[in-house]
Amino acid sequence: MRIIDLSLPIDEKAFEVHRVEIERISHRAGVKKFNRVIMRKTVWGKLKYLLGVRLLKKEDLPDEEFLSLEIIHAPVHIGTHLDYSFHYGSQSEGRPAKTAEEIPLEWCYSDGVKIDLTYKKPSETITAQDLEAGLKKIGYTLQPFNIVLLYTAADKFFGKPEYFSEYPGVDISAIDYLLDRGIKIFGVDTMGIDRPYRFMLKEFLEKKDPKVLYPAHFYGRIREFIHIERLANLKALPSQGFKVICFPIKIKQTGAAWARVVAIL
Repeated sequence: MRIIDLSLPIDEKAFEVHRVEIERISHRAGVKKFNRVIMRKTVWGKLKYLLGVRLLKKEDLPDEEFLSLEIIHAPVHIGTHLDYSFHYGSQSEGRPAKTAEEIPLEWCYSDGVKIDLTYKKPSETITAQDLEAGLKKIGYTLQPFNIVLLYTAADKFFGKPEYFSEYPGVDISAIDYLLDRGIKIFGVDTMGIDRPYRFMLKEFLEKKDPKVLYPAHFYGRIREFIHIERLANLKALPSQGFKVICFPIKIKQTGAAWARVVAIL
């Protein structure tokens, strides 16, 4: 058995549109935080803390070190994650949209298939015809509950501004193609399923047509689907013959959740 990591990290040093901060409390600083947090829970404790009293001293600890602690301040759309219908809108298929902790786990472990779409340009979209041609090329017929991975190689730009501007989007026809064949989850190695902002906004400002803004995401209000964004390392996969595991972190009432997505060969 071989496990291939298909996930990107949450990295505060990578270029991102939204603020990402990881507060890193070292082993040495951990004892200071412990005293501050524990003692400030009561008025009497706060007073003693201000007077210099400490419950725990570094000399009380092995190697004078406490436990490290990292606190992440970041959107759920940073790093590899699954988007569900609440992200797309408050309603999906005429019902209240579902949040990420409601993703059926049985959908998140299934046979995977990779479709090579590296020829698509950033200004273009991946269509149903592209998917059909890609599947024909590898001699594969989609089965219900397959997890389909759309390989564009855009993950090579991760950490740079190009990651947000150099990738193709996914056309509604491609989403229909997958859903009509019983696919519940598909994934992309791009930062989103719609075309980059620069193309959508430019077209909107020229045409004043709101339909050009996030059409793939907003289509989740019409048909319910789940997609994985920010996959990586798809080049290491064969086109078929592997399992995908993409269990989302259980975060209450969010439209997306981080996941450590892997393939098993």
